Amino acid sequence: MGCGNTFFTLLVTFSVALITYNIIISANAPLKQELPGPSRSSSSLRISVDPVIKMPVDRSGRGSGPRSKKRLFHTAVTASDSVYNTWQCRVMYYWFKKMKDGPNSDMGGFTRILHSGKPDKHMDEIPTFVAQPLPAGLDQGYIVLNRPWAFVQWLEQADIKEDYILMSEPDHIIVKPIPNLSKDGFGAAFPFFYIEPKKYESVLRKYFPEDKGPITNIDPIGNSPVIVGKEALKKIAPTWMNVSLAMKKDPETDKAFGWVLEMYAYAVASASHGVGNILYKDFMIQPPWDTEIGTKLIIHYTYGCDYNMKGELTYGKIGEWRFDKRSYDNVVPPRNLPLPPAGVPESVVTLVKMVNEATGNIPNWGS
Repeated sequence: MGCGNTFFTLLVTFSVALITYNIIISANAPLKQELPGPSRSSSSLRISVDPVIKMPVDRSGRGSGPRSKKRLFHTAVTASDSVYNTWQCRVMYYWFKKMKDGPNSDMGGFTRILHSGKPDKHMDEIPTFVAQPLPAGLDQGYIVLNRPWAFVQWLEQADIKEDYILMSEPDHIIVKPIPNLSKDGFGAAFPFFYIEPKKYESVLRKYFPEDKGPITNIDPIGNSPVIVGKEALKKIAPTWMNVSLAMKKDPETDKAFGWVLEMYAYAVASASHGVGNILYKDFMIQPPWDTEIGTKLIIHYTYGCDYNMKGELTYGKIGEWRFDKRSYDNVVPPRNLPLPPAGVPESVVTLVKMVNEATGNIPNWGS
């Protein structure tokens, strides 16, 4: 028995070492040192908060039907050890625990995949797997590249009981128990308006050649929120990692995709392994543009919410009342944030109330 455990440990260690070697070799060409997206005043600046992507005027779309039977999935959230990521993870995990055993839930275990390479003080509060970051400099200031590499390590080394994985993010608040929306070998994913494979076909063909099929095989998704079979994700993740690195190394692709490069990489990797996705628009809402909770399952608070005291949206201008996660980059939000004025949509009111409930009940908040 001891020999078997030793062999397994050596095998895992060798696999991780081999992948690390491959990503270093794949990145041995000179790399751009500027940040993705709009030009910055300093090329040495590292992005610590994610930028805002403008919403389109028309966001119409239809989702898919509910699950056919109960199948547990494991929720996984990647994060750094920054103040910004940490407070969001604590709020997210609070609501995960409250919704886990609700009606129609297929929610199983939970893991925060911490890609700082070392434990932090919240290991006892949140179930956590410590992953190693990419070798120094390889992310070029685009810290999101650590996400696929962290998933590769977790999938190889962790004992995951469930047969499905929900890839989620720190700035997600679960508002209803989540059923397993995937079925018949398809993943379930939220469609993003700004992921447009057809528009960037010439660029994407570098990573998804014509013998893989039509460009429409690449779904307009990122890696989150996505529910996908565990065994499928074990195949997708290394490809996702390698495609992300290759895209970042290519100036044309880097310029085309900017901050969402790693999202395109996941969509390409999923299609490359023949894993299509049910596009489930009711997976989440994004205030302030989505105004009602309805049947939605997750609030994604990626956009700032700015209003005057009449309850009118002042997007693009700091409001008399505001909630924006980027206001809490280096400090945690205080307990009892002021509620929005009358007339502000349900989605924004619910978001602030849920943040307040979490911060009011999480022990040692702010420490």
